Amino acid sequence: MPSQQLLDRVRELRDAGRTPKEIARALKMPPSEVAPLIRSVAAAQGRTQQDTLIGCWISPGWSSSVQAPERPDWPGSAPSERTGASGMVTVLVARERGGSTAGVCFYLVDTWCLGLKNAAGPRSMDRRRLGGFIQQIFSSWDEPAVPVPLELGRQLVYGAIGYARELGFEPHPDFGRAAGYLGAWDGTCELTFGRDGKPMYISGPHDDAEKIIRKLHRSLGDGNYDYLHILPG
Repeated sequence: MPSQQLLDRVRELRDAGRTPKEIARALKMPPSEVAPLIRSVAAAQGRTQQDTLIGCWISPGWSSSVQAPERPDWPGSAPSERTGASGMVTVLVARERGGSTAGVCFYLVDTWCLGLKNAAGPRSMDRRRLGGFIQQIFSSWDEPAVPVPLELGRQLVYGAIGYARELGFEPHPDFGRAAGYLGAWDGTCELTFGRDGKPMYISGPHDDAEKIIRKLHRSLGDGNYDYLHILPG
C-alpha cells in the first residue's frame, strides 16, 4: 500500500496541472506504477465521478483560438476564422453537491501563450441559479456558452497549462482548488496551442507585460514569438 506521503505528493503534482508522465518523472517511478496512484487520489477527492457531473460549457468560437480536430462530439470544432480572436477561452464545469446544490468551477485560458490565467471555485449555489450564473460568466460573448463533453474542457485547460509551462509560465495559483472538477487527465491532448504555430502574447490589464516579454525572449529568442503590448489608456 502506498504511503500517505507519496499520495500527498501525487495530489500536489496533479493539482499543479502536471501530466501523468511528468508526475512519474518527478517521483522517479515508472508510469505504470504512477497511474493507479493518480486514480486513487482522484477517487479520494470524491470529485471526479462522472455520474456527479452536471455539465461543461466553453465560450463560443473556442476553435478560433486552438487547432482542433473536427469531431462530431465537440460542438464548434469546425475550422473558424481567426480574425479578432485573442486566444482566450473560458471553461466552466458544474457538478452535483447533494440535494439541490450545485458546485461550479471556471477557468480562464490563454491558449496562445500564458496558459491558465485564472481559476475559481468550487463555488456552491442553488441548482436553480445555475443557468443564470452560466449566462453571467459568458455575458461578454454575443452568443451563449457552448455545452461540450468534459473531455474537451479538460484538454483545453490541461493542454494550455502544459504549453505555457514549456514557455516558463505556471498556472494560476488557485488551480489546485479547482482542478478536481475537471476529472483525472491521462495526458492525452488533441489540441494544438499557440497562434499559427508559435506563441502569441497579448498583454492584459493586470499583466507585467515587460517581464513576460523578457521571459519569452530568453526562452525562445527573436522571431520565435509574437506579441501585442497594449498600453494602458
